[in-house]
Amino acid sequence: MADKSKAPQSPESSQPGVSGSSPASSSAGAPPPAPPKAAAPAPLQAPLDNDLSRRYREHFGAAILDAFEDRKQSILIVDATQLLEITRYSRDEEKFELLEDYTAVDWPRREKRFDLVAQLYSFTHNTRLRLKIPLGVEEQPSTLVPIWPAANWLEREIFDLFGITFLGHPNLKRILLPDEWQGHPLRKDYDILQQDTAWVRENLGIESGQ
Repeated sequence: MADKSKAPQSPESSQPGVSGSSPASSSAGAPPPAPPKAAAPAPLQAPLDNDLSRRYREHFGAAILDAFEDRKQSILIVDATQLLEITRYSRDEEKFELLEDYTAVDWPRREKRFDLVAQLYSFTHNTRLRLKIPLGVEEQPSTLVPIWPAANWLEREIFDLFGITFLGHPNLKRILLPDEWQGHPLRKDYDILQQDTAWVRENLGIESGQ
């Protein structure tokens, strides 16, 4: 009589609905799921429409060319023809008592080639405001010395390095480079290796080597 006994089955194979192949082996050839798309970064700049910007617009109208916020910094773009009035209002009415910094940026391909940039601080309100003033090459803004005396040296530096002339400045001359130096090194068309070779030769007795 033949032996009708069967080989023992594994617990897995004895369960109904379970095949001998594992799920992992059946999906081995499937590609992994795509990672989720990263969220778009938040824009750095946004229009500024707060109480401060509205007060400036009410007082100066079209002379406030634009207002926006960049990384929590309030920025007003202002017309150079009303710079003195706007800065006096900033100091007296909005209580920006300190001219923290005053510099310029050269945009040689732009119609208004330069931006003056004034960084203001209010001790009263513990807040900052940046004024940006677009300028053409021939434009001469008013000096801010009557508003903030510290502008004296900052405007001399701007004149020295960018060649911007400030009307009414009490002593507008170079502050970093010698008076006889030719050109303005922070203009984009001033080559990084350029030097006033004649001044170097006459005053140092050497060739610049550039």
